[in-house]
Amino acid sequence: MGAHLGELYSVGTALCWVGTAVLFTKAGERMGSMVVNLLRMAMALAILIGVAWLTRGMPWPTDASQHAWVWLSISGLVGFTFGDLCLFRAFLLLGPRLSTLMMSFAPPLAAIAGWIWLDERLGPWQLGGMLTILAGVMWAILDRTPSAANQAKPSARRWGVLLGFCGALGQGVGLVLSKYGMGDYEAIAANQIRVFAGMIGFAVMFTVIGWWPRVRRSLNDAPGMAYTAGGAFAGPFLGVTLSLLAVQHIEAGVAASIMGTTPVLIIPYMVWVGKERVGPGGVLGALLAVSGVAILFLAPS
Repeated sequence: MGAHLGELYSVGTALCWVGTAVLFTKAGERMGSMVVNLLRMAMALAILIGVAWLTRGMPWPTDASQHAWVWLSISGLVGFTFGDLCLFRAFLLLGPRLSTLMMSFAPPLAAIAGWIWLDERLGPWQLGGMLTILAGVMWAILDRTPSAANQAKPSARRWGVLLGFCGALGQGVGLVLSKYGMGDYEAIAANQIRVFAGMIGFAVMFTVIGWWPRVRRSLNDAPGMAYTAGGAFAGPFLGVTLSLLAVQHIEAGVAASIMGTTPVLIIPYMVWVGKERVGPGGVLGALLAVSGVAILFLAPS
């Protein structure tokens, strides 16, 4: 039952990523992705403090061990600050299609890190399910119309690929570090530490590059702030909390593989709302990815 709970939490995380991707795209178009990144962390932290106060009776994780504070903080810096910085820069250099394809490497990187760091061993069913999901996601992404980034200079594409890989590395390793730092500690409180560390990382960067005036201007953009608030709830608050619950029950690589189905899950939205055409490869890739999730659910414990 515990394994199936972890898989359900992973599916919930992937669905949250769909919502946060849509909302943050709209917010980023108005305020810029970097500003949105900082504001979403602050909003998510405020939500987490309120929820922790209601559910745990304490607004701040003062009961966390030194081990949890150190490793969850490192996880927040690696996953939120480093990983997201690389990912958003890769989006500019490669476009969304190829950047998302690079992020498909996060699950195998999480599996490798989990094996090295946590001695997590994956059975043949788990490996088969993970590879099926990865193949389906990559097939669905590659079926989509190439972006204008394909006309970029070769040097820009090389940097984009490197940054995309670093983004995947940040996501995969950050998830493993979260599991290592959290142990059996409560997910809400663990997420508070991660989000706080990520927010501090962005705040330091904004101070160095002198971007605080941009943040102040964005605070007056009511629609942009509304989109950011919705994305903060769906992403850093709910999505990340579910991801932490997932890795408490199953291996990090398995959880990351299911969470990585977001590019497939977002297809219905892109078709119905975005009016995007999806070819046979996109449909077959989506079905393959879903079958991979089914394999993980049916895999022997």
